[in-house]
Amino acid sequence: MALAGGRGFLVQPCISSSFVCKNIINKPLFGVKNTFWPARLGPTSRVTRTVVRAQLRPTWLPGLDPPPYLDGSLPGDYGFDPLGLGEDPQSLKWYVQAELVHARFAMLGVAGILFTDLLRVTGIINLPLWYDAGAVKFKFANTETLFIVQLILMGFAETKRYMDFVSPGSQAEGPFLGMEVALEGLEPGYPGGPLLNPLGLAKDIKNAQDLKLKEIKNGRLAMVAMLGFFVQAYVTHVGPIDNLVEHLSNPWHTTIIQNLSHPAS
Repeated sequence: MALAGGRGFLVQPCISSSFVCKNIINKPLFGVKNTFWPARLGPTSRVTRTVVRAQLRPTWLPGLDPPPYLDGSLPGDYGFDPLGLGEDPQSLKWYVQAELVHARFAMLGVAGILFTDLLRVTGIINLPLWYDAGAVKFKFANTETLFIVQLILMGFAETKRYMDFVSPGSQAEGPFLGMEVALEGLEPGYPGGPLLNPLGLAKDIKNAQDLKLKEIKNGRLAMVAMLGFFVQAYVTHVGPIDNLVEHLSNPWHTTIIQNLSHPAS
């Protein structure tokens, strides 16, 4: 048996004295029909036939076989788990939820940073840089009060999310200000309802694979963007819109190479 093209194609030659090779099972492999090419007949009337099976799903590295526990059933599953963190089924379920939550926070963060930075750069509103916003003192409440309020609200939301992960659908049980149905959730990680899905885009969550895939792809892109914002802020000490304007004004001499070589002091 020969292996060609990394692991993307399985090439299996078979030589026989007739056109029928008995040691090859002529059945589809994983739903892909086997294709045979007869070789040119030689003086001994022997025929070489080759079976080629294409890789069935895209992976993060073309030709690489994904781990068996990443079977492509999860949204955005491209077989990427170099550390083997998802070998345990229960751990894999938790990591899926953790990635989903981080992706959503990253999308909100990227949108908020770009929007407020655009308002600041254009002079519409006098706002602090995004990495200094947390140190701003507000007149309507002190920092300690805001921290306690955020702790209570975030703690409530995260507790409800965790309980729904442990026991799906349990958050709709018992009275809660008439919002029990809204808290029931479609499935773990997808709360839905009029509060979190007002447009009803994924009421049939079992058949919303395209929406799930789009969400996780945009979320992963947002997480990479947030990493870029962190590095930009550390190196240049300005916001992303300032970086973009400076780069566009002098694209050949204001790049990541120059910024990393000569960081702002």
